[in-house]
Amino acid sequence: MPSNTIWIISGEASGDDYGAGLARAIAKRRPDVTIRGMGSDKMRAAGVDIMVDSTDLGIVGIVEVFRHIRFFLNLLKDLTNRAAKERPDAVVMIDYPGFNIRFAQRLHEIGIPVVYYISPQVWAWKAGRIPKIAACVNRMLCIFPFEPEVYAKTSMRTEFVGHPLLETLAPYTSQPEDRDPNLVILLPGSRRAEITRLLPDFLRAAQILKKQNPALHFHAPMRNEQAIDMAKGIIAEQLAGEEVPELEFSAGDAREWLRKGTAGIAASGTITVEATILGLPVVVAYKLNWLTWQYAKCAVKLPSITIANLVTKETVFEERLQHDANPQNLASSLADILPGGKRREQAINGMRKCVRMLGENWPVSDNVAKNVLEVAGLE
Repeated sequence: MPSNTIWIISGEASGDDYGAGLARAIAKRRPDVTIRGMGSDKMRAAGVDIMVDSTDLGIVGIVEVFRHIRFFLNLLKDLTNRAAKERPDAVVMIDYPGFNIRFAQRLHEIGIPVVYYISPQVWAWKAGRIPKIAACVNRMLCIFPFEPEVYAKTSMRTEFVGHPLLETLAPYTSQPEDRDPNLVILLPGSRRAEITRLLPDFLRAAQILKKQNPALHFHAPMRNEQAIDMAKGIIAEQLAGEEVPELEFSAGDAREWLRKGTAGIAASGTITVEATILGLPVVVAYKLNWLTWQYAKCAVKLPSITIANLVTKETVFEERLQHDANPQNLASSLADILPGGKRREQAINGMRKCVRMLGENWPVSDNVAKNVLEVAGLE
């Protein structure tokens, strides 16, 4: 007999956002269903009973994960035991593959259906995991149009449901743009390692452009006040005595600023998809721990790490990675997408094409909820 319970498991901020949209869509279809899970503030606000707070689980890199391995093993054991006791009708995994694939295997062993919403990026790394995923996942729901083909040789049902950010960001895209042609947005990420490695060179690049165009001004929308304090501390430590432009900060309002700026520099990640949808041309930058970078070079065999480029098969956003993400290169690439820059129109047209291909105007969360309830036997 169904327990009328669904779990949603998210380990990062973007997954918390998507999980919240899914929870609301499930509740709209089936108000009698109880939703529990691992997530953070947005899922909690959407009515999810949070069993594990994921606020501090966004760990990047091999070295960083090894430092926390005991915690993750204990978390995996605890959630598996709880699932065996409570018997949810289905468990939805949202991205976070290092943990969620292992959890899916354990759920499969105890006979609990698994829906994977937002495919692990096996097309970028470890294609050998595809059979393992197909063996323990009942249905894969993909947010990029090229992903179903990745699983075509398996028996796992796979569907492209559209990208949830299109739905999430509709309140912003439905309003007219009001861009300041001299406002540059700096997006160095939300984790300490990202901010430490990227923000100083973002500001050095900004200084190069400020000398060329004194009218430019710069804004960094950060995740929260703690991230702002962290960023200010890093600037004081790494840029002491250097001439850099004034940088304004704000907390929790990145999407508003993505609609106000004229161009930007962004850490690789979900923020570049948001920039695509909200129409802000960016230069994509990233730096990793040396060991993680060496592994990534061997494991990732892709022409680009940027989703807009992969979806359109064009260079929508230029990438500057690792040692290539230096102030001179960042400044040059950013100049190309500022008003009058040689790549600006190419970037704008590429962003529009990408949005269409991601499923513009689709009811994404409802599509996902319908699939989840079907697998759970509640639809």
